[in-house]
Amino acid sequence: MIISASTDYRAAAQAKLPPFLFHYIDGGAYAEHTLRRNTADLADIALRQRVLRNMSDLSLETSLFGEKLTMPVILGPVGLTGMYARRGEVQAARAAAQKGIPFTLSTVSVCPIEEVAPAIDRPMWFQLYVLKDRGFMRNALERAKAAGVKTLVFTVDMPVPGARYRDAHSGMSGPNAALRRMLQAFTHPQWAWDVGLRGKPHDLGNVSAYRGQPTSLEDYIGWLGTNFDPSISWKDLEWIREFWEGPMIIKGILDPEDAKDAVRFGADGIIVSNHGGRQLDGVLSTARALPAIADAVKGEITLLADSGIRSGLDVVRMIALGADSVLLGRAFVYALAAAGGAGVSNLLELIDKEMRVAMTLTGAKTIAEIGAGSLVAGR
Repeated sequence: MIISASTDYRAAAQAKLPPFLFHYIDGGAYAEHTLRRNTADLADIALRQRVLRNMSDLSLETSLFGEKLTMPVILGPVGLTGMYARRGEVQAARAAAQKGIPFTLSTVSVCPIEEVAPAIDRPMWFQLYVLKDRGFMRNALERAKAAGVKTLVFTVDMPVPGARYRDAHSGMSGPNAALRRMLQAFTHPQWAWDVGLRGKPHDLGNVSAYRGQPTSLEDYIGWLGTNFDPSISWKDLEWIREFWEGPMIIKGILDPEDAKDAVRFGADGIIVSNHGGRQLDGVLSTARALPAIADAVKGEITLLADSGIRSGLDVVRMIALGADSVLLGRAFVYALAAAGGAGVSNLLELIDKEMRVAMTLTGAKTIAEIGAGSLVAGR
């Protein structure tokens, strides 16, 4: 019986996946202090219980950038999602569309834009990095437009890849990585058959479409390392703001001054995020960073948040701290790895139910009513 994504789905994913894939999604940077703080700090936020308030007409519905959502949750961009289930991006996107929420396709997805967008009946979101190869960036934006994408998520907290030591130990990178991955696949036959054999091609679909040749998993780490751009600044985003006609969201904001810069730049939204603890270890958890950012820019820009969210309770906590909506990352990938699209659908239903309980017992009938009054003061 599935109880929660943070326990049962994670355990099921670990049992099913080759270690290099489990640790790639589960791990963080350096000693993983921020990774742990993301969940611990959020769980420590105390909700204020209220009773006898007639909560019979409660609603989770909200809207973002003119798009109606059945609840304030988006499936966030996760690289290599197609390695966790057969054509995993398509399965996750369908689960999100069926629930009535957006799915965000990563730049480094296995399934390309042209495979995922036609598989769902609502526009998906697309995530892009600032890369040295500006031709790739323009190509990706043009293909996203052609596929009907309206909302662009621009990730800015990865000018260089973080030091993820688990990857070297697990076989994702390091000496003899390809051989180690092959041996791990043999010892996980269910994954090897369903994903390893039936889920091909295993390449970076969006990159391969631009290069005109496969970009395999073996090329993945090297391609990332040579293409991320440490010279990135706000001026490098200006041509994208001019080119992209729809909503543009800046992902990777942790400081109020950077949030103010995003407002001045003309972004439509920001995602308060530390990249799930996968970039700079030792920075604030999102739960600790969000209130100061909300104080600085709330009402001037749409505020979203990710990192550490594992349940419907966590969604309510993040919104009470100042977010308008949240993005899920690891939580939905654990469910996808464990049970495919059906697992993601089940996870979203669990989050829906958990949110309804939390809202009923904190006296918030609508998402707009969740706020500082939903929290215990001083906690």
